[in-house]
Amino acid sequence: MSNQAVAASIYPKESRTTNERGVFTYGNDTIHYDVIRKTKPADNAKKSARKVIIKVHPDQRVVATVPHDASDDAIQDAMHKRARWIWQSIDEFAKQKDTVLPKRYVSGETQFYLGKRYVLKIINDTEQVPNVKLSRGKLNVTTKHEVSKDIDDRLMKIKSLIDKWYQHKAKAIFHERVAELLPKATWVKGIPSFRVMAMKKQWGSCSNKGNLMLNPHLVKAPKECIDYVILHELCHIAEHNHSERFWRLLTQVMPNWKEVKAKLDDMAEMYLNE
Repeated sequence: MSNQAVAASIYPKESRTTNERGVFTYGNDTIHYDVIRKTKPADNAKKSARKVIIKVHPDQRVVATVPHDASDDAIQDAMHKRARWIWQSIDEFAKQKDTVLPKRYVSGETQFYLGKRYVLKIINDTEQVPNVKLSRGKLNVTTKHEVSKDIDDRLMKIKSLIDKWYQHKAKAIFHERVAELLPKATWVKGIPSFRVMAMKKQWGSCSNKGNLMLNPHLVKAPKECIDYVILHELCHIAEHNHSERFWRLLTQVMPNWKEVKAKLDDMAEMYLNE
């Protein structure tokens, strides 16, 4: 399964919580889109709140964020007016989807931490203990031995150091965010235990006993995305499935979760790439 496919299946049912969908044609292509309705604005809200905002995501999803009372005809009209741009954006993302190559763990590659990009720099220093440090926009990996040009050898040595660093950072950040978010989860008694474990199809999970499991790759995402996944799993302590009550509870503790989830989905292919 490709990283793109994994990204789409992380929370498959959640994508259906936008219960409005639309469709239009451009040339010989049929384009589907999701509709997200804004909450009713205050009387003194800016006129921009009345606009239909269209976004094409890297996974080629089309989302229209619309006023709370927008008619289907008004939404369709907005989509048709920007049909050419939408089609071109989808086409460009489709062409780019093969550009995310597996990591080779060489200087110059990009690594992520808390939503920011860092340039990987490999340093050979026989006097230093092997370590990984962030410094001035770079992720410096120091190793005692000159790394072989053999890809398998480099993967074993450099990737191992980086994976351990992400695991360490993930545990610290996740502990911090769980503690920060628990007051919102009033249904949770005590402090839930969690462990960090790399997963290919999920950002997190919650057992029937209320124990959480979180993906260390999630620490590459912005804190609001980490909060979204943690709150998602904390909601499962109260509601063990994706029922309407579950979605209402999630919306109660994180009203903008759809937008945050879209941000995480957009970058999932990059965060999961290794």
